[in-house]
Amino acid sequence: MVEIVNNQRKYKLEWETFRTFAETAVEEISEAEQKNFTVAFISDRRMRELNKTFREKNSTTDVLSFPFDPNEFELGEETLGEIVISIEQAEKQAAENDLSLASEIKQLILHGILHLCGYDHETDAGEMNRRELKLRETLAI
Repeated sequence: MVEIVNNQRKYKLEWETFRTFAETAVEEISEAEQKNFTVAFISDRRMRELNKTFREKNSTTDVLSFPFDPNEFELGEETLGEIVISIEQAEKQAAENDLSLASEIKQLILHGILHLCGYDHETDAGEMNRRELKLRETLAI
């Protein structure tokens, strides 16, 4: 199950479209041991705060992923984790890349899922990028 949380007010989104896409995407990713996760749409201001807190970068970014790391009381939880997406950054990137906002958000959801599955494009010599491009083709985004 994919939960969509809309914590921004600037853009009206058809969240059901993104929930359906996320559920389809995670089914295509064999590395996803769990199929449950949350996608939160947030403001650019909030994304800057999260990026500063968790990555020590005082700037905004498009997507952050928080893999589930259970403690001793959460062993029964079955979730990949959480993905947060700055809708303002997504809109900027969509315009820069001549994409619809919906297509950009889908790409960010896919990117986030891959991070939840352990991929890291900053350290993997292109492995995540290759996997993501192949999945974009499969998912028609």
